[in-house]
Amino acid sequence: MTATDTQQERRRRAPFPRWVKTALLTLGSVAVTMLGLLFVTFIIGRVMPIDPVLAIVGERASQATYDAVYQQLGLDKPLIVQFLYYFWDVVRGDFGMSLLNARPVSEDIARVFPATLELATLGVFIGIVLGVPLGVVSAVNRGSWIDQIARVVALVGYSMPIFWLGLIGLLVFYGILGWVGGPGRLDIFYQDIVPTRTGMILVDSAIAGDWSVFRNAFSHIVLPASLLGYYSLAYISRMTRSFMLEQLSAEYITTARVKGLSERAVIWRHAFKNIRVQLITVIALSYANLLEGSVLTEIIFSWPGIGSYITTALLSADMNAVLGGTVVVGLIFICLNILSDLLYRVFDPRSK
Repeated sequence: MTATDTQQERRRRAPFPRWVKTALLTLGSVAVTMLGLLFVTFIIGRVMPIDPVLAIVGERASQATYDAVYQQLGLDKPLIVQFLYYFWDVVRGDFGMSLLNARPVSEDIARVFPATLELATLGVFIGIVLGVPLGVVSAVNRGSWIDQIARVVALVGYSMPIFWLGLIGLLVFYGILGWVGGPGRLDIFYQDIVPTRTGMILVDSAIAGDWSVFRNAFSHIVLPASLLGYYSLAYISRMTRSFMLEQLSAEYITTARVKGLSERAVIWRHAFKNIRVQLITVIALSYANLLEGSVLTEIIFSWPGIGSYITTALLSADMNAVLGGTVVVGLIFICLNILSDLLYRVFDPRSK
C-alpha cells in the first residue's frame, strides 16, 4: 500500500472531515479571541480614571441620586457579575446608552461606521492598484533609479505623519488650488438629498442616479482617501517588493528563463502568482489598519466616522461609546483575519 493510499484510508476512517475540524478550530479561536477582547475592554472601562456615575448625574447631584444611579448601573455587584452582564449585553448588540445624545451606542455606531468603511475602502483600493505594481516594478529593476524612487516614495509614505500630510493637502489642494472639496462629506447644499440606504454617500448617490451629489461627495473624499491610500501604498509596495525579490532569486525562475519564457510571463505568471497568498494577508492587515487607524484623518477632515466618534466620546468621558467602538473595531480585525485565512486556503492548494 502506497503512502497516498494510506492517507486516503486515514481520511475515510476519520470521524469528521478535515474541513469540519478546521471550521471548529476557527470558531473556537474566534470565540476565545472575542472573549479576550471583551474582557480587556471591560477592564479598561473599570480602570479608567473616569466615574461613569458622575458623567451621568453631574458633580452637583446629591449622594442619594449618585447611589441610585450607581446601583442602576450594577456597579455595586462583584466584578465577575458585572462582566457577565456586560458580556451578555454585547452579545445581544447592546452597548448601552451614549451620554452625549442619550441614544443607543449601537445605533450611533451603525450611523457613523459606513463613513469610515467608505473612506478606508477607497483608500485601500488606491493602495492596491498603485502599490502592487510599484512593488513588482521595483523588485524587477532592483538597484536602478526606478527602484530608488519607489523606495523613497514608500519610505516617505510610511514614515511621514499623516496629520501633517492632511493639513498640507488641505492647504494646497483645497485652500490654494481649489481642486477638491473641503472638510466633511458633502457641501451643505447637497446634504439629505439622496435617501440613505447603505450610509456610503458614493454608493447611495449612484443608486439614486444623482450624479451631482456623487461628484460633490467624490470631491470631498478624494483627498483623505488618497492620503490613506498613500499610507497603504507604502506598506503594500514595500512588502510586494520584498516578496518578489525572494521569488525572483529562486531556482524555478532561472529555469523558466532558460526555457525561453518571456520576461513578462516569468514575472506575472510565475513569480507574482506565488506571492498572491502572502499579499492577501498584507492587504487584509492594511485594510484593518485603515479602518481602525484613520482617527487623525477623520479629525482633520471633519469626517464623521467611527474614529472621530470614539475620540469625541473619549474626550467627553462617554465610556459606553468608547468601549462599544473599541469592540466593533476589534471585531473588524477578527473578521478580516478570518477572511484572509479563507482566501489563503482558496489560493494556496497546499493548505487544503
